[in-house]
Amino acid sequence: MFATEIPGLAPVAGPALAEVAGVTVHDTGFDGRSDVVVFEAERARPDVLRTGLTEDVFVEVGRTLRADGDNPAWIAGRIWRPERVQRALSVWAGLVRPLGAAMTFRVVARVLHERTFLRTDLRRQLTEVIRRDRPRWRFADPAQVEVWIVEYAPGRLVAGLRLSDATMRQRDGRSVEREGALRPTVARAMVRLAGAAEGTLLDPCAGAGTILAEARAVGWSVQGRDIDPGAVAAARANVPDAAVHLGDARKLDLPDGTVAACVSNLPFGRRYRVEGDPATWLRTVLAELARVTRTGGRVVLLAPDLPRAVVPAPLRLRDRYPIRLLGTKTTIWGYDRA
Repeated sequence: MFATEIPGLAPVAGPALAEVAGVTVHDTGFDGRSDVVVFEAERARPDVLRTGLTEDVFVEVGRTLRADGDNPAWIAGRIWRPERVQRALSVWAGLVRPLGAAMTFRVVARVLHERTFLRTDLRRQLTEVIRRDRPRWRFADPAQVEVWIVEYAPGRLVAGLRLSDATMRQRDGRSVEREGALRPTVARAMVRLAGAAEGTLLDPCAGAGTILAEARAVGWSVQGRDIDPGAVAAARANVPDAAVHLGDARKLDLPDGTVAACVSNLPFGRRYRVEGDPATWLRTVLAELARVTRTGGRVVLLAPDLPRAVVPAPLRLRDRYPIRLLGTKTTIWGYDRA
């Protein structure tokens, strides 16, 4: 099997997959748009789809190397072998829907370079191979069966049937949407970096409540604050059992050392500006997060940059994961509260 992730999240998603019973992670890479984790599962079970960190999950139909035959026709024939495809289709049918004799399909292809052939050539060749093997299948977009072939490392290609859909990535959507809301997979990665769900997790810039929802899903008691009344209303609608209140992250209404973790997507960019000098705002907010987080707790933040000068002494950098969201570079920062 293999899974695609937000660029930069493979180092977090790989260990999460490896914790699933019967799963062994073999390799990671990048296909030009997403991180890729290649893994083996002893048997097909829904829990490989439920780590909360993967954008999409696939059951493998084959893999090959450019070095063995660097042309799209050879690669397509090498990847799509009927006996392997039949095994993959059995897994797909068990996790997605029963197979019919006549199905619709489409091919998605990603390659790291197009010096010897175009991505569209590979997609066309694989489409033709599938048509010959499955004469009752017809092309459609959208389709019942999605076949992806990706070059996840230079010269290494893997192909598979997509088991997941948008509901896995977006958790069936939020009751109230807000522009710029965090992707649930990124929120789950940040929550994972906060450690075991023991105590209260606070998001001081709660927005639509995505971090609160992901934290609640893995057992945290959650609280949220936001300076925007619209965000507070959205978070309350999306996470009804969370304690979300109007509040300023620079002056939190909590005693010292009362939460086990602070996890937040800090405002940045043109849409979400902060009052006054950004460095002063960051310094004040981080000092406040250090104050309300108990010793031994974690502070996990999403921000393009957190200069050392704005980080208070009690926060010790533990994790740093540069990621890319919708083409924008940012970073997940993880701190231990010393």
